[in-house]
Amino acid sequence: MAKTELLIFPSHPSSPSSLILSLQVHVKMADETVCVGPAPTSKSYLNMDAIMEAIKKTRAQAVHPGYGFLSENKEFARRLVSLLILIVVDISMGDKIESKLLAKKAKVNTIPGYDGVVKDADEAVRIAREIGYPIMIKASAGGGGKGMRIAWDDEETREGFRFSSQEAASSFGDDRLLIEKFIDNPRHIEIQVLADKHDNALWLNERECSIQRRNQKVVEEEPSTFLDPETRRRMGEQAVSLAKAVQYSSAGTVEFLVDSKKNFYFLEMNTRLQVEHPITECITGLDLVQEMIRVAKGYPLRHKQADIPINGWAVECRVYAEDPYKSFGLPSIGRLSQYKEPLHVPNVRVDSGIQEGSDISIYYDPMISKLVTYGSNRAEALQRMEEALDNYVIRGVTHNICLLREVITNSRFVRGDISTKFLPDVYPEGFKGHKLTDPEKRELLATATSLYVTEQLRSQRFLGTPRVAIVKPDVKRWELSVQLGDATHSVTVSNNGSTFSVEVDGMKLNVTSEWNLASPLLSVTVDGSQRIIQCLSRDASGNLSIQFLGTVYKLRILTKLAAELSKYMPEKTVEDTTSILRSPMPGAVVAVSVKPGDMVSEGQEICVIEAMKMQNSMIAAKTGKVKAVHCKTGETVGEGDLLVEME
Repeated sequence: MAKTELLIFPSHPSSPSSLILSLQVHVKMADETVCVGPAPTSKSYLNMDAIMEAIKKTRAQAVHPGYGFLSENKEFARRLVSLLILIVVDISMGDKIESKLLAKKAKVNTIPGYDGVVKDADEAVRIAREIGYPIMIKASAGGGGKGMRIAWDDEETREGFRFSSQEAASSFGDDRLLIEKFIDNPRHIEIQVLADKHDNALWLNERECSIQRRNQKVVEEEPSTFLDPETRRRMGEQAVSLAKAVQYSSAGTVEFLVDSKKNFYFLEMNTRLQVEHPITECITGLDLVQEMIRVAKGYPLRHKQADIPINGWAVECRVYAEDPYKSFGLPSIGRLSQYKEPLHVPNVRVDSGIQEGSDISIYYDPMISKLVTYGSNRAEALQRMEEALDNYVIRGVTHNICLLREVITNSRFVRGDISTKFLPDVYPEGFKGHKLTDPEKRELLATATSLYVTEQLRSQRFLGTPRVAIVKPDVKRWELSVQLGDATHSVTVSNNGSTFSVEVDGMKLNVTSEWNLASPLLSVTVDGSQRIIQCLSRDASGNLSIQFLGTVYKLRILTKLAAELSKYMPEKTVEDTTSILRSPMPGAVVAVSVKPGDMVSEGQEICVIEAMKMQNSMIAAKTGKVKAVHCKTGETVGEGDLLVEME
């Protein structure tokens, strides 16, 4: 019987973290595991010698390189072939510079740009001026948004070259860069191709990938609402012609930028399995990994172009351990104290490699899972996605479910009016969470106060003892004061069994639920409208955190008397954040640009933090003198750690 080999990379093999890693889902699924190095990618995932040694040690017959790291590395493929080991991918188009030249020869529409390797920042500026701003700086060996920067002037080009080359080296072990014209406000639509070694090639329809942040996809769907059958056919045929021109043989993706007039331009070809491949599997019925293995073994394709259907609609949301309130998603780390996937929702697929108790670290991509829903049409697929997001339980790390839910329910997204600038266009001041309508606010207040009263009633009961209360509680009506945001609301609650009658700001609502306070999910019905909520925390001071419509709301519920007395409590002093710089995320310090006594200007770079393979420049909030520096290059910092103090 065939074995599934797996390579794993704990930070310290003898530490408790390795014990945690041994509990990971992908490790449990493997028949045999091999440690190839510590957690930093340069010492593990990009350590080609260690990986090759593990392959030899386990006598592996085939290697599927997955999504990133060495999956498009020609040297890795060459070394595998030299050992007569089957590699389940074709990296003939893995280099972005070479792939663009080949695309031109195959007469595929391409974006104007420089076709060689950019040597340094000065050459980058010269090329950018020749092409004309704005320009896109990209890692030649890259993908997944790593090593990519948009530049609108010379200064941004120099900065972009520095960060892109460093990210490319860290993520792919290759710091070569290319530059091309940046097409503003396009759609990002890609064609899935499948080709064999017998000159057969198919296009498996398109994936709409325009919802992005930092050039990384966040929400994908298939098919696209934008393409008509003729444009779909032309894009598919160009993608297949490119695959045939280079004698490509595997599953691959040809990515295009599409303008408002449906003109499309070749962006790059990813010669590997894409993260978003499940939505293609949903609407075509093909297992792409199985097809890749068959092709690598030399079998011909089993299907013709006419056999490829578009059956229904599929949507994928990338669930990240990120704080969406910071630049649409800065990384979060921690241990998953509670984790429950919404697999009880019909037509839901969750691809993940973690479980309750897993650690999310600073070393790798912050993706928790790929959440996929399928429906007979787009409205059904989106409705199921909304339900799945509401039923997804993730505790212990900050996550982006609130952003995902807001995107898929946004009116512009629902009508298909999207582009790669969707997030900054819809949220120009940054993401702020769901904005409650007046009826929704009343629902939330009614639900929260019913939950509060339920807990008060439960605390008055004695279980497993004949003890009788000395004074029988006889409260039939609760008059409460609820603080939500900057507003305070008067709420009156009375109950009859599991049903509460709640008066909020003069309006009455009926709230019903099973009120299982131990369950992470609560199904609540308010005036006939059913919602799934999550009570994330509650304490004896009346503070509640409730996830409602995807967004977490913090409320404080007090009795009328307690509310009157609370105004005499002293308030905490607000910290002056202009004179200090704290890390907005956990990560590693890769550069410190100042020392005590230096004068800095507002907006000047202070240090650089690398988090989950992305480099982030930390800047001064005001002009002044540096008083103290609390970090060093190479150190690991946590979210909120003090980096620099100003006088």
